[in-house]
Amino acid sequence: MVRKIERKIVGYKVLKDEPAEQVASAAPETPEEDKVVHLHEKLERPEMLVGSTYKIKTPLSEHALYVTINDIILNGGTQHELRRPFEIFINSKNMDHFQWIVALTRIISAVFRKGGDVTFLVEELRSVFDPRGGYFKKGGKYMPSLVAEIGDAIECHLRMIGMLRDDGLDEHQKKLVAEKRAQYESTLQSNTADDAGDFPDGAQLCLKCNTKAAIQMDGCLTCLNCGESKCG
Repeated sequence: MVRKIERKIVGYKVLKDEPAEQVASAAPETPEEDKVVHLHEKLERPEMLVGSTYKIKTPLSEHALYVTINDIILNGGTQHELRRPFEIFINSKNMDHFQWIVALTRIISAVFRKGGDVTFLVEELRSVFDPRGGYFKKGGKYMPSLVAEIGDAIECHLRMIGMLRDDGLDEHQKKLVAEKRAQYESTLQSNTADDAGDFPDGAQLCLKCNTKAAIQMDGCLTCLNCGESKCG
């Protein structure tokens, strides 16, 4: 900016460049919160990401699906360090579903990179039903579709990195389930389980956890997996 000098000059002084250390010390410090890096769509992909691969074997195909989820480490080495999902890949020898699987992985990866709460993806994918019918996976859990099992794999990963917390049974529920199971098995001549899982033969499907683990005891239908009880 140009300024006009109205008065006579009576003296002058040549200013020298200040040392870099002095300039740095004079500059205001950036608050710690402003230094925290958050995940957003403009964040560039690092050269290396940490990932986990989940195997999905279904009766719908003789070939397994391999779901790989890569995570980005934010604010590494600080108290604000976070591990967040960044991209997903699905691979299989079976090429029947190649087109929609590629589209699905691109959409999910784009949602991951947006940041924020991405846990809603689990329920959205698990709510997809196959018109030909679902199937039971190992352990007796019912899967309404292949897409739903991909959502199940994502849920497992989000729990592993801490984005979802395990809302398991409390001590009272665990004790009740253990007592019911022991009482039921004591009434059987032989304790066998069907091919679907580790629960008693003849167990019904629980509508809460979608596991074939509900048994009739004392007039109540009780799930040995989640503790849900319906009396009737």
